[in-house]
Amino acid sequence: MPESAKTVRRLAFWSIPLAFGVMGLKFVAYLLTGSIALYSDALESVVNVIAALAAFIAVGYAQKPADTSHPYGHHKAEYFSAVIEGVLIVGAALLIVEEAIGGLLAPVRIDAPASGLAINGLAAAINGWWACVLIRAGRRHRSPALSADGRHILSDVVTSVGVIAGLVLALLFNQPLLDPLLALIVAVNVLWQGWKVIASSVDGLMDRAVDPADEIRIHEIIKAEAGGAIEAHDIRTRMAGRVSFVEFHLVVDGSMTVEQSHAICDRLEAVLRREVEGVQVIIHVEPAHKAKDEGVQLG
Repeated sequence: MPESAKTVRRLAFWSIPLAFGVMGLKFVAYLLTGSIALYSDALESVVNVIAALAAFIAVGYAQKPADTSHPYGHHKAEYFSAVIEGVLIVGAALLIVEEAIGGLLAPVRIDAPASGLAINGLAAAINGWWACVLIRAGRRHRSPALSADGRHILSDVVTSVGVIAGLVLALLFNQPLLDPLLALIVAVNVLWQGWKVIASSVDGLMDRAVDPADEIRIHEIIKAEAGGAIEAHDIRTRMAGRVSFVEFHLVVDGSMTVEQSHAICDRLEAVLRREVEGVQVIIHVEPAHKAKDEGVQLG
């Protein structure tokens, strides 16, 4: 297994005990205070636990080698994990709304606020550190599951900070209704984050092209390394988790031997694999009369 894949799987595993730990801290904060806003924050942490488990399973499945049933590999499994996480986030938001409405109808006094807020602040700090780790790793190793998990945890941090600040104001001004109102604001934020996670994952399942910067780099490599060919056209790319697929038609002189054209293809594939992480290349060789005078001109 490549080192990159091992790193992704290791981080996905450690997300599980960290998610359980943060969830425990947040529920302790809620039990100490009785705050609906802190309860809503704790509910979102339940989603974090389930999402961490789903991400770990999906990352492991995505790293399975290609087989006869899945000749292109299992890379898209990570997108399904992210979709599941998005759906869970929306479900948590609806539970928060239910609790917030109950709090608006019957406001309750917050107990032991200092202890509860301190514990919730500790949980937020742990989450903030881990979210940065996951987002950086997800970007570096092109893991949709890690990226989605990191973004969701980061939104949880924003929620926690907002809840803590709001509860401090509620206590200072003796306004118990601010507690359920804060929970409603949390619910709106959670719904928005869930929608973003789902939209991003569905986009990946729809064979989205590689990032524009990578697209430009691929064109540059083809132009620089396809010496001896005439043209490269119909260059298409798609992403499947941490793997990028590149496919194009390479036009060569009709008198060129199969061995000569194959040598050009081998050179192109070697450079693309070296310069673009996780790339798989398909090249269709065509004779000169198939040229379209478009794409990358090589002659």
